[in-house]
Amino acid sequence: MNTDTLILRRPDDWHVHLRDGDMLAAVAHYTARQFARAIVMPNLAPPITTVAAAESYRNRIRLALPEGTDFTPLMTAYLTDDSDPGEIAHGHAAGVFTAAKLYPANATTNSAHGVTDIANIRPVLERMERIGMVLCVHGEVTDTNVDIFDREAVFIERILEPLTRDFPALKIVLEHITSQQAAEFVADAGETIAATITPHHCLINRNAMFAGGLRPHAYCLPVAKRERHRIAVRAAATSGDAGFFLGTDSAPHPRGAKESDCGCAGIFNAPYALEMYASIFEEDGALDRLEGFASENGPRFYGLPLNEGTVTLQRTETKVPDVLDAGEAQIVPFLAHETLGWSVRHQSPSSSRT
Repeated sequence: MNTDTLILRRPDDWHVHLRDGDMLAAVAHYTARQFARAIVMPNLAPPITTVAAAESYRNRIRLALPEGTDFTPLMTAYLTDDSDPGEIAHGHAAGVFTAAKLYPANATTNSAHGVTDIANIRPVLERMERIGMVLCVHGEVTDTNVDIFDREAVFIERILEPLTRDFPALKIVLEHITSQQAAEFVADAGETIAATITPHHCLINRNAMFAGGLRPHAYCLPVAKRERHRIAVRAAATSGDAGFFLGTDSAPHPRGAKESDCGCAGIFNAPYALEMYASIFEEDGALDRLEGFASENGPRFYGLPLNEGTVTLQRTETKVPDVLDAGEAQIVPFLAHETLGWSVRHQSPSSSRT
């Protein structure tokens, strides 16, 4: 496929961190600029564990966007050892919870309240399986005896494989996959298992964190792995397999929190995510598969309608700025200083595709 203009059905982001307060106000419009909907992560402080908290957060997201913005935040429930199956099911039936999120306790940012043992949430998983609710999973073990670069693969072996046997009808999204093992597991699994893939895990391997010194803006969780894993994840994204779809895992932190003696994990890619994906798919000769990955596979897995509008990308250079303002703070975007070969030029939220 060789074209200077690319028209896609409006895409969705199936994994994003919008934060709260001043940071929410600073970053939400970047996601809404490109995506019609987004699965919003619940790892705030305190986490979003109830229907009321999710409704309140959803309202704050809407208020943070410019008036007239056509964007739907899809809320998730943060699972804890004490999660109530009735509350989760009520939120799903009421159209508040699109999914529930499993964070192994202390696996990543604001996950201290996460699940310490899968056995503790079996009643919740049983109810979710019965009502057809999607489980989103941060797939890493937290055992400090396991090398950080192996924690995703070990999670699949120890936790995810038994989970899929115990709950064969439960719909599971293994989020932000980073390893060959994850790509192969999802590709070989049935229709109840899917995965999201970020732009950064398609573009960088673990060397990026150590290029000429420590590079905190290339640090995320799960961390980028060896080159063979990057190649496998990227091949999965561009394969056309319906089990893989777009999820940026865009996770903003103030520059000072990243560039510190204990820097936060998270890569902020929201401002130019779609341009990055377009470049990846073009380089791999798979532009004809981008629409499926970005706009179709995700809603079909979640059982939601496809978007009717379009987004237009043009083959025009986009320079990624060094920093972006976030109120009194600054955020360094992914691929700062670099130039991308595509630009988002137009959205048509309400018109049907031709």
